Amino acid sequence: MSTETLRMRGPVHGTKDAKRVAIGSSVGAVIETYDFIGFGTAAALYFGTAFFPGADPVTGTLAAFATLGVGFAARPLGGVLGGHLGDKLGRKPVLVASLIAMGLATFAIGLLPTYSQVGLIAPVLLVLVRIVQGLAFGAEWGGAILMSYEHAPWKSKGKYTGIVQAGFPVGLLLANLVFLFSVHLGGDWAWRVPFLASIVLVMVGLVIRSKVPESPVFEDVKNEGEIVKSPVLDSIKYDWRNILRGIALRVAETAGYAVSITYMISYLHNEGLAGKSETLVALCIASAIGIFATMAWARLTDRIGRRPLYIASCAFAALFGAPMFLLVNTGLFILIIATIVISYAVCQNSLAGAQGAWFPELFDAARRSSGASLAYQISAMVSGFTPFVTTLLFVSFGWWGPALLFSTYALIGLWAALITKETWGPTERRLAHEALASADSKSACAPTTTTNTGTTNTIRKEKELL
Repeated sequence: MSTETLRMRGPVHGTKDAKRVAIGSSVGAVIETYDFIGFGTAAALYFGTAFFPGADPVTGTLAAFATLGVGFAARPLGGVLGGHLGDKLGRKPVLVASLIAMGLATFAIGLLPTYSQVGLIAPVLLVLVRIVQGLAFGAEWGGAILMSYEHAPWKSKGKYTGIVQAGFPVGLLLANLVFLFSVHLGGDWAWRVPFLASIVLVMVGLVIRSKVPESPVFEDVKNEGEIVKSPVLDSIKYDWRNILRGIALRVAETAGYAVSITYMISYLHNEGLAGKSETLVALCIASAIGIFATMAWARLTDRIGRRPLYIASCAFAALFGAPMFLLVNTGLFILIIATIVISYAVCQNSLAGAQGAWFPELFDAARRSSGASLAYQISAMVSGFTPFVTTLLFVSFGWWGPALLFSTYALIGLWAALITKETWGPTERRLAHEALASADSKSACAPTTTTNTGTTNTIRKEKELL
């Protein structure tokens, strides 16, 4: 790893807006996760009867999970579109546009008529709105994570991208808290209120995101005339190996979540192991812990590297599949809480914490938005239909089917981590330390000037110093 390659990580010390950008990106992640994950909770608890009545509970759940999967299937297309625009126009425009689209689609779900009101039109409308959600969510992650990554100091990429990744458990917590409250409203209001309430979060998020500055790395690429004509095609041509590795890495996290959280909600409810309120309480506790766990795991990668954490976490998850179901099958609420906390805060959050910095580092800056988005979102097709497949496995093999599927996903992630290069190992950390010391030494001797152009000039200045 050369210092020239390290330069594409942004300014050595980061920009003066690094923390504000990370928080702004995280706020958007909170809102979009609230919207997207809220659909999963509603699908598990309500949509089977509201949009697919007349069937037994298992069939209704399958239909609701199939609709959930449609949104995940649309995410790769959103990732392609968002990645292309992020590499061509900048990271910030994609952030704003994806938030608006997600907000409007989610609010519309709260207004949809049910099957009892309009018949088959109801599930059709639900699917269409879900597709819009998937497109918006697919475009979101790449822009949010790259904005934070490219503003952050070299030695703290994990820390700052961890703030963005922590936005997802915050969104999950908010969604479950609202559902925990709305469950007492009864009738359709139990699922309508959470979706209608999201419009308030969207307005707050738009105000915050509109004020964050563009990525300094994108500005540098643009000013040096390095913007490629077709970033998505170029990324597929030159980065296809890392895209495939990224897909496998993500499957362990996102598809594992689909088994251990999304499907588990339905499993606990249908098997009479926990009521709706108890399940939501457990999810709220896990989400709250997950906020801090994600940031802690992400910071750990700045100290030990991205790859070691991923390997250890996937190995643990592979062993946890059967114990996860054995623990919840006891029906003891304390063990159910402990299981969901371990599934989320350890098995899922540790992988998410590592991804924030690892994925951007696998791709060249000019194709980074496209490559990272493709790797991140294509895996969503697997995870999107996982609750559907998991339900079928349970019907055929009992709880052993979902348990083994969870372990299989973890083994896929373990294999991918073993064949993916470390991007922040001892060599990279040593070179970054030397570059930081050199920049500090030369900056102390170099005259400084005040400018309003900020981040782009910061990069140019540090290139000269290095």
